Amino acid sequence: MRKLANLILITNILLLLSQTAYSQISTDELAGQVNTVTSAVPFLTITPDSRGGSMGEVGAATAPDVNSQHWNPAKYAFIDGDFGVGISYSPWLRTLIDDISLAYLSGYKKVGTHGTIGASLRYFSLGNIIFTNINGEPSGEHNPNELAVDISYALKLSKDFSGAVAMRYISSNLTGGNFIGETESHPGRAVAADISGYYNKAIKLNGQDAKIAAGFNIQNIGNKISYTDEAEASFLPINLKLGSSLTYAIDAYNQLTATFDFNKLLIPTPGKTVTDPDTGEDILIGNNPSEIGVAEGIFMSFNDAPGGMKEELHEVTIGGGFEYLYNQSFAIRGGYFHEHETKGNRKYFTLGLGVKYTALFLDFSYLIPTAGKLNPLANTVRFSILYNFSTKAQKE
Repeated sequence: MRKLANLILITNILLLLSQTAYSQISTDELAGQVNTVTSAVPFLTITPDSRGGSMGEVGAATAPDVNSQHWNPAKYAFIDGDFGVGISYSPWLRTLIDDISLAYLSGYKKVGTHGTIGASLRYFSLGNIIFTNINGEPSGEHNPNELAVDISYALKLSKDFSGAVAMRYISSNLTGGNFIGETESHPGRAVAADISGYYNKAIKLNGQDAKIAAGFNIQNIGNKISYTDEAEASFLPINLKLGSSLTYAIDAYNQLTATFDFNKLLIPTPGKTVTDPDTGEDILIGNNPSEIGVAEGIFMSFNDAPGGMKEELHEVTIGGGFEYLYNQSFAIRGGYFHEHETKGNRKYFTLGLGVKYTALFLDFSYLIPTAGKLNPLANTVRFSILYNFSTKAQKE
């Protein structure tokens, strides 16, 4: 017992010494350093549709539409139509490369009185790439691409609240089976799930009809992904999305919606390597994400940043926007998206228009970066065409 007690005492002393070795590096100093949280298949986080893209990348609590599959599948339980389909297209990073694009197909169908099935297909093309060997000689040609197919079921649990579960298959074929050095590569594949909820309630505001809404979506909960048998697997972009909105009917023809979304990746923050001022040795403060499991990483992601809680707050992105709707037929939208400069520095305004003709919707959005003179997101546009069919429209 005495030997065990001595061993515990020595261990605690060593832990204390290891902490004091980098005590001169403050958490405020670490929080001010660039330390982005990265994941595999980041195309899953790209906004696919024009409506959400024109309001500062928001959609967790906006009014349900055909593209709710990406933002919050639980919204489908409150959608007015019986079924609908939509297709969206966005040229991506065109200031850098002219052949990258994202295509998105989505749809829903009401099932019974309270249920709705949703589905989507997301296809991301990275253009054409010529592979070379270590001598710089061409060794093959490939069109890297990634896709995700998912299906969801939303259920109205009460008059004002609904929940949904979505399942997703992900395939990322970036190398076409080419060798990376001397290692043979293969497509990365994963299966993931979303869990979401949506609350909306009609109220009176200044004597006018209004609606408040809130929603959450925990996205891409799934296995790690890798592209070779030897490489360390990477986390999927597991993400927590929280949103709220207020819709106010100015009069019988004019309606205004204000909305906000908050996002945080639920994957470990990479540790920072600092130099011990006394010994000159490099010390890792924080995590090595490759050594952490998915479930453990989700829970520790709220309190694992090397820079402490200040850095944790920097990892939250904020999007906000508005939508002015005239006669349920013409929409003007705008918004702003903010990401801290140490976590990616995406900062931009968004604008958009929407037009409805009978059951057909046409939407367009445009992105205006505010960070960096040569921003790769500059001039990003999105186009969406939606068709929403309802029994009421059929009778009319």
